Amino acid sequence: MKDSRHIVSRDNPLFKSLRTIADDPRRHGFALADGIHLVSTCLTRGVAIVKLLVSESGLKNSEIAALLPGAAGIDCVVLRDNLFREVSGVSTPTGIAAVIAIPRASDAAPQGDAVLLDAVQDAGNVGAILRTAAAAGVHQVLLGTGCAGAWTARVLRAGQGAHFSLAIREQVNLAAVLAARSATSVATVASGGRGLYELDLSGPLLWLVGNEGAGLSAELIAAADLRTTIPLAGGTESLNVAAATAVCLFEASRQRLQANRA
Repeated sequence: MKDSRHIVSRDNPLFKSLRTIADDPRRHGFALADGIHLVSTCLTRGVAIVKLLVSESGLKNSEIAALLPGAAGIDCVVLRDNLFREVSGVSTPTGIAAVIAIPRASDAAPQGDAVLLDAVQDAGNVGAILRTAAAAGVHQVLLGTGCAGAWTARVLRAGQGAHFSLAIREQVNLAAVLAARSATSVATVASGGRGLYELDLSGPLLWLVGNEGAGLSAELIAAADLRTTIPLAGGTESLNVAAATAVCLFEASRQRLQANRA
C-alpha cells in the first residue's frame, strides 16, 4: 500500500469524485467494491484496484489491517468515518472499499449458457442472481434496460464476488440477442409454461428472467423457444425471482451431472 492521503472535508475534489462514482458507476466506468470480503476477493483474484479507501476506524480493525500488506503499491486514501459512510452508502460500513475499473463487456453473442434479465429492478435480486449464476457455472449474464445497475455498490455486495467470475453486459437489447441466438431460449413464467422438470435442459440455454412484479415482457415470451413454470405447492402464488432463477439453473446443472454419470 502506498503512503496514504487523508481526506477530512466534503469539499475535497477527490471525495467529490468518489461520490460521483458511487452514485453512477456505469457512467464513470468505475465501481466501488465495499467491505472486507469484496476487497479481499479483489486482492486474491488479482482484480486491478485503482484506489483503496479506508476509514479512520477501519485502520484499527484487525481484519482490515491483515489485508493491507497485500495491497502494496496500491494508492490508498484514508477518510474520516462520516465521509467514508457517505461514499459507502452503508450506515455501519466495515471501513474498507476498493475503487475498481468496470470490465469492458464484449458485444459478441452469448456462447453456451447465459441468463438474460428483463427489468429486474431490485439490487438484492440482481446480486443474488449473479451469485447464483456463478455458482451454477453459468458465466454470462445480460441485463436489459430497466435493471438495477450491475456494478452499483448494493449489487456488488449482494453478489459477494460473483462479478469477478462472470461476463456481464448491461443495457442489452434482449430481443436482438434472441433473434441471433444459437442456444435454446427458455422464458420463465409464473404460470402456463411447461413444467420445469419435464424439460430437457442438457443443451446450451438462454434463461429469460423477468421483472419482480410484471414478469417478462410479452415480446420476449413470444420470441422464446420454450416457456417454463416451476411447479409449486398448492396455495403458493409465486417464488421470488432470484429463488426461481436458482431453481432453474440448478435443475439444468442436476440434469447434466446425471447425464455425465450415466
